[in-house]
Amino acid sequence: MSTGNADFLRSRIGEMRQIASVRRLSVEEGRGRGMRVLEFNNGSGLDFTVLPERGMDLGQAHFKGVPIAWITGNYPTAPAFYEAEGLNWLRSWGGGLLTGCGLLNVGGPGEAGGEKHGLHGRLSHIPAENVNTSAKWNDDGTRYELSAEGELSHSKVFGEKLILNRRISTAYGENAITICDTIENRGFDPQPFMLLYHMNFGWPLVDEGATLELPEHPVTPQNDTAAAGLRDWAKPEVPQHGFAEQVFYHTLPAGADGMAEALLRNPKLGIACRLRYEVKELPCLVQWKQMGQGEYVFGLEPGNCFPEGQTAMAAKGLLRTIAPGEVRKTRVVVSFEEI
Repeated sequence: MSTGNADFLRSRIGEMRQIASVRRLSVEEGRGRGMRVLEFNNGSGLDFTVLPERGMDLGQAHFKGVPIAWITGNYPTAPAFYEAEGLNWLRSWGGGLLTGCGLLNVGGPGEAGGEKHGLHGRLSHIPAENVNTSAKWNDDGTRYELSAEGELSHSKVFGEKLILNRRISTAYGENAITICDTIENRGFDPQPFMLLYHMNFGWPLVDEGATLELPEHPVTPQNDTAAAGLRDWAKPEVPQHGFAEQVFYHTLPAGADGMAEALLRNPKLGIACRLRYEVKELPCLVQWKQMGQGEYVFGLEPGNCFPEGQTAMAAKGLLRTIAPGEVRKTRVVVSFEEI
């Protein structure tokens, strides 16, 4: 199928929504009632949803009709049901293609700065403001881009005043999703800054015979449980009852364009997923391997930290901070291809 340009397509279709669109929908029942859903269809085999109420996270996703994202039994759950204490983040986590973690804590719960921080922080439970969508040709009519943008306020009276602006985009004929974040400290004090892109890939992309391919580098298990599975870190197995999650740390080299790359390949399906991210701001890649029954997922998670909590990262001298008025920018690209 030829994708063509604006002039080619105008004579063949009544409106671009015939072949590529962003639709605004809402959830009508259950714990997600009232949540906005932005449904993307890029007209070339890729469709996915964006959840403004959940920190502009990515929800369900399909490529050529194949489900890509792992979805939990909580999906979808509105942020009003968030329980910040301890591990209760898990009671409202819906999985999806992307869950944002941060901005003050990534990893297990703990106490820092006189405040208790729950698992993976609050970012995924902050509803976005100033949400806009766009579907339009570029100036020379060669690229039809679909995008959504929203602003998240991670703030507290007498505390942090962090703003994250997220832009998610794809284009007709291009099987890629680009996530660009701009994070600004609008307060007057430096703040801890932890950010991780928790990307969750599920069956049938994750299955026996699939492989995770990374450039040559040292692989570091997070703990003894992961160390026991180090030999098979790159390979999914069949679902196992009572499987104990394994987490591996990777520090990948950047290419000439400053981006690192990971490839999740499934020859049986004939599909591969390529994850690319800018190493300058996101030097860490966390791999979460969970082969449990019903909880069967590979997580690939670029971030500016490892998921050990604010206190542990500070103790190791690895906790990043963001100064008053400082602006940080990140870029993550996930693309799909037939192999």
